[in-house]
Amino acid sequence: MGLFLEIARAVMPLVIVGGIAVFVILRMKHKYNKGTLGKKKSKDAQNLLDSLIPFGMLIGFAIAGLLSTFSSFPLLSAITWGPGIGMLFGYFAYEFYSKKEESHS
Repeated sequence: MGLFLEIARAVMPLVIVGGIAVFVILRMKHKYNKGTLGKKKSKDAQNLLDSLIPFGMLIGFAIAGLLSTFSSFPLLSAITWGPGIGMLFGYFAYEFYSKKEESHS
């Protein structure tokens, strides 16, 4: 029983983060197939929109690395959880920013 729990503890973060990644990829594929991907008028705004998911992953990795440095959170788990949660937050930021209207000043 102890061996099973250790294996589950090691594999579960990978399964959960893999589920997050599959969710984000399938949602983006669905939006692409429907033709409803976010479009911005200016090139800079479009570049920001296209970079939100990778930026989320980088920020999540950095936060998780700092968390593991200053707490007892293991680095190997941080490498798994950080980018996965960052990808999810990046996707939500993509959804929010793609619906936001550009202000014309």
